[in-house]
Amino acid sequence: MDTVEKIKRQISENPIILYMKGSPKLPSCGFSSQVAQIMINIGEQFAFVDILQHPDIRAELPKYANWPTFPQLWVEGELIGGCDIVTEMYQKGELQTLIKETADKYRKEEE
Repeated sequence: MDTVEKIKRQISENPIILYMKGSPKLPSCGFSSQVAQIMINIGEQFAFVDILQHPDIRAELPKYANWPTFPQLWVEGELIGGCDIVTEMYQKGELQTLIKETADKYRKEEE
């Protein structure tokens, strides 16, 4: 499977996924740390990919997403954005609504 296929599969299989440097518990950059902390504070489950462990994804995702930087938060197959956008949405309360509604929707599908 090529890298773009792998990225598409990860995004389609995980309704909420964060591409970041490091992991939520051990982030390797300040921006990734900030977004991971926001996601942890919201309190819903989310998947993550440590792009430092996956240089192929680190190289291909910016081209696929047309977004040059990390972290990248994806919800239901759509790129929400990076640190600035995620932080701004969180401060306005928009991100919590989006994440909780998405998590609720997928919880109901699993029941």
